[in-house]
Amino acid sequence: MALPLCHRLPLPLLLLLAAGGLRAAERSGGSSSAMEELATEKEAEESHRQDSVSLLTFILLLTLTILTIWLFKHRRVRFLHETGLAMIYGLIVGVILRYGTPSTSGHDKPFSCSQEDRPFTTLLVNVSGKFFEYTLKGEISPGKIHNVEQNDMLRKVTFDPEVFFNILLPPIIFHAGYSLKKRHFFRNLGSILAYAFLGTAVSCFIIGNLMYGVVKLMKLVGQLSGKFYYTDCLLFGAIISATDPVTVLAIFNELHADVDLYALLFGESVLNDAVAIVLSSSIVAYQPTGENTHAFDAAAFFKSVGVFLGIFSGSFMMGAVTGVVTALVTKFTKLHCFPLLETALFFLMSWSTFLLAEACGFTGVVAVLFCGITQAHYTYNNLSVESRSRTKQLFEVLHFLAENFIFSYMGLALFTFQKHIFSPVFIIGAFVAIFLGRAAHIYPLSFLLNLGRRHKISWNFQHMMMFSGLRGAMAFALAIRDTATYSHQMMFSTTLLIVFFTVWIVGGGTTPMLSWLNIRVGVDPDQDPPPTNDSFQVLQADGPDSERRNRTKQESAWLFRLWYSFDHNYLKPILTHSGPPLTTTLPSWCGLVARCLTSPQVYDNQEQLREEDSDFILNDGDLTVTYGDTTITANGSSGPHTATTSLDGRRTKSSSEEALERDLGAADHEVTSRGTRLVFPLEDNA
Repeated sequence: MALPLCHRLPLPLLLLLAAGGLRAAERSGGSSSAMEELATEKEAEESHRQDSVSLLTFILLLTLTILTIWLFKHRRVRFLHETGLAMIYGLIVGVILRYGTPSTSGHDKPFSCSQEDRPFTTLLVNVSGKFFEYTLKGEISPGKIHNVEQNDMLRKVTFDPEVFFNILLPPIIFHAGYSLKKRHFFRNLGSILAYAFLGTAVSCFIIGNLMYGVVKLMKLVGQLSGKFYYTDCLLFGAIISATDPVTVLAIFNELHADVDLYALLFGESVLNDAVAIVLSSSIVAYQPTGENTHAFDAAAFFKSVGVFLGIFSGSFMMGAVTGVVTALVTKFTKLHCFPLLETALFFLMSWSTFLLAEACGFTGVVAVLFCGITQAHYTYNNLSVESRSRTKQLFEVLHFLAENFIFSYMGLALFTFQKHIFSPVFIIGAFVAIFLGRAAHIYPLSFLLNLGRRHKISWNFQHMMMFSGLRGAMAFALAIRDTATYSHQMMFSTTLLIVFFTVWIVGGGTTPMLSWLNIRVGVDPDQDPPPTNDSFQVLQADGPDSERRNRTKQESAWLFRLWYSFDHNYLKPILTHSGPPLTTTLPSWCGLVARCLTSPQVYDNQEQLREEDSDFILNDGDLTVTYGDTTITANGSSGPHTATTSLDGRRTKSSSEEALERDLGAADHEVTSRGTRLVFPLEDNA
């Protein structure tokens, strides 16, 4: 009987053969591991290359947009704005990426986790003894399980919505506050606040209720395949109420359209964005108790109102405090000796306001807006000349690039976004609801405001404001932030189409509409509106600057001018190098504190009273003019002419004037007409 080979070979030889087999197995396993590592490195390299290509795509889009903008400006083409160009180029690239690039991956395989009742943010998957980490991308409906995006390039150009909120929106909103033209803004402050707060709320509820009727109609005709609640309709109303007339304002600025109309539109759009985002947060926070979580509940409603007020006021305070802290740092340090450090600190403090507010549960948009206004009012005065120029240009460039990036991405998203739900009934209903909501927003409020305005908001202004209700970056960013449900996906798709239509059609029709409505163009920004028959012409001995300041005082709200007097006498000397010394405005017993807080530059600054803010300061140079039996003071109040003139030429104040002066804190000053040469009513030349 033959023995096996292992029994016939000597033991040393068997050991050698066994060792050789083990080394061969190790070489085979090592070769397999090396191949896997090589494949992983190639995948990482390919992913890096695709990331570079996706970013390069957007940079080329912006470059092409800039060159086309130059061509349009050179040829004086105004029928299409730069944001519309960016959207068109984004659409073209989106078509190319969608239909011109092949699918590069087909390895998606669904796994069943029936034992779990909720999704996990991160998953660790064991593949042949190796663990891989996967992150949650979102929910996919069962009907679209086989339509998951297989093109890696399209996946790369689809950004996380938080990128828009945390990176792209802050410079846009901050620039709006930092570049605010205060004189015209505050001259129309009451009207702007009414349009932004009350008007946005009215528009939100009108659009929400009309869209709820549209949803009921869709359900009746069988075109609604998912859940769409009343709160979803209100959320859509809040999102789509965020106006962004960037196209109209750019054309106004280029044509030098009427400054008051520009101020009304710009001020409304700036504050409207802040109100819309807080309003949407309040609607999301609406959670009735009981089984039906989407029914009306009075307690939940008032809780949402409280959330709105709390978020807005908290965000406002956070932005203002950050601006004040930055002003104090730039005042009491010598950062102005190092403009680069000064600019860097200004940039970081401004941007961190947005993130700080979001981290604390407030709204970064509101915080960074009022931070920009505070920085422009206080910190800007403490910066060196070089830093002033740098900060203005820096945020102007960031605003331009971020805005055009968002509009380019809108064009891409029409073809790269995988969760579009287009419903013709919903889209048509949305356009009708927006038109009616805007009309209910503008015309009734304008009528009420005109009851108390000296310079009425004319019908052609109202028609232009109605026409200029474009939707833009803020509405898009709010809509794309949450696309997890059926209703939110339909809202996002509809919002995208509305933005396209308003930017292209409404923006392109701005110039013809200005001409048709006979609105003034070619106006000097410092020129006041033409007076009406009941106006007065006051010629100042000090020249046009004094006349402009006097007019601004007359037309600004008295409460606002009261605040500005306090600000000029106390806050500005504390926070900046301008304003009167605190030693002259604070009581004598505060002398030590006044000397510590007043910087030496205040005593050396001979031009401090010529700053633009002095337009709003009440002082002894304010005028009181007389027409017939009526006395009109610098604050715009009028009444029977009861004042008299003494023998030495000094004017004796009436009791109403003394009461007004006491209210304004200026009882120690006399209101005289020292600077007046002529006072006469304008004749009607018609």
